[in-house]
Amino acid sequence: MKSRSPRETSSDSDRGESAPLEPRGLRRRAEEVLEIEERLRAGGGPEKIERQHKQGKWTARERVSELIDPDLPFLEIGLLVAYDLYEGAAPAAGVVTGIGYVEGQEVAIVANDATVKAGAWWPETIRKILRMQEIAMRNRIPIIYLVDSAGVNLPYQSGVFPGAHGAGRIFYYNSLMRRILKVPQISAVMGPCIAGGAYLPALSDVIIMVEGTSFMGLGGPNLVKGATGQSVDGELLGGARTHTAISGVAHYLCKNDRECIQTIRKIVDMLPQPSRSQVQFKPRPPGRLPEEAYDLVPDDHRQAYEMRHLLDTILDGGELLEFQPEFGREMITGHGRIDGIPVGVLANYRGLIPTDAHHPPGAPKLGGIIYTEGAEKSAEFIETCDRQGTPLLFLQDVSGFMVGKDAEHSGIIRAGARMVEAMATAGVPRIVLTLNHASGAGYYAMAGQGFEPDFIFCWPTARMGVMEGESAVQALFAPQLEKLKQGGESMSLDLEQAIERTRADYELKLDARYAAARGFVDAIITPETTREVLALALRTAANNPASHTGPFDLRNTASHPRAYPGDQE
Repeated sequence: MKSRSPRETSSDSDRGESAPLEPRGLRRRAEEVLEIEERLRAGGGPEKIERQHKQGKWTARERVSELIDPDLPFLEIGLLVAYDLYEGAAPAAGVVTGIGYVEGQEVAIVANDATVKAGAWWPETIRKILRMQEIAMRNRIPIIYLVDSAGVNLPYQSGVFPGAHGAGRIFYYNSLMRRILKVPQISAVMGPCIAGGAYLPALSDVIIMVEGTSFMGLGGPNLVKGATGQSVDGELLGGARTHTAISGVAHYLCKNDRECIQTIRKIVDMLPQPSRSQVQFKPRPPGRLPEEAYDLVPDDHRQAYEMRHLLDTILDGGELLEFQPEFGREMITGHGRIDGIPVGVLANYRGLIPTDAHHPPGAPKLGGIIYTEGAEKSAEFIETCDRQGTPLLFLQDVSGFMVGKDAEHSGIIRAGARMVEAMATAGVPRIVLTLNHASGAGYYAMAGQGFEPDFIFCWPTARMGVMEGESAVQALFAPQLEKLKQGGESMSLDLEQAIERTRADYELKLDARYAAARGFVDAIITPETTREVLALALRTAANNPASHTGPFDLRNTASHPRAYPGDQE
């Protein structure tokens, strides 16, 4: 989903992606992300795009643009994956992946970008395809493959071919969707589809081919010549007419890309409609303009801000019916709506929480840290939403669980475990938005990636890691620094440089762009698009009223969530 720029003019500087990161606020970070995204969407560049056009083919992004319904959102998943690897030669890892609407139906889309290394597969390409298949399986939405790939990028085959999450898992997921989950799969072969990659369309429900530009075969003409001595041209070996008229492998023959895309839209329009269980109310605008978030979030991530004001920019009417608002006040829990869709919200309060006459005496609590009471409240709220079938939205700005004697005596370990268990086993959709911090076990308890949330997004200010750079300096260098202090000695240049390298390394690896490049989040989004993105994620999840536990749940296939019109009458 393409964000609007947070200011009218673009940046006049272009930082290297590996440079140390100086403190800067949400607005500046958003600008930097948008600049990177614009560059990545150009794919292999103008020359490669022109070459694609001369071959009579649209580019991957042109195909996606023609496929999705106009004026409705498209959420691109994994745009920044691998952007800082391979010396920049793998924009978007050579594949466009995302969620959009086709004939009013939410669908997952995978489109090989032939302008990037002829659409060859890097290891990160596999991970992006698998992520889209998991989204389709979890939410029971159709998945469309626009195939145009030269196959495995051979210099990186060790990261593509073997392993539990190598290319073979794509075909495993194909098979589960086809035989067990009954998730519709539509493959359009719009260019080469070679070797093992041919099993992706072969394991789909529908195969479409384009005359003159598509090829599908376990081996190309050169391989066939070397292996068998046969001389055969590509069109006769595995062209569109061969597979629609002779082998019977493909189901539809199209004369060009336009007709192919139109055929896909017709097929999707004929699919049974999902039997949605999610009650939707009339949408209302948020309580505050989303753009106000730029002024609500301080430039320094260590400073406090009012989380409830930020919720006003996301929730319909800014309304949140808080659950136990006076108990465990470092955790904000409650019911609200986003674009008319009910959602249970869990957010970290950021700021000092003073004691008063209504609360036990003691030191003020620190916002952003989860205490025993907050963990207990969160667990109960999650369990309540799970029983009611209400999707969960986690707004992360968490530095971890509280430590110390008082915390341990209060049973923080048991309370934290209960929160983690409730979150991990909830069968309702779980969507994560990381605002600032996502540190320590607090990140896990707030539905971190390891717990398979349905979708995980972040703002450009997100910082994901075990601890901050200053904390790491203390953990790594405290004995040396204390020894120097006791001896009245000054710090050596080597030690000073080592400390600065540690700070810079942590700043780099805590950055949202670093996380996005490695697939730790599905997308970096900005305040302007947050409601639109969350609403699309919630509507996508509503296609499956059954359990959302894990990337797919094979236990809930008896009553299929898709139904033909009239079946529910």
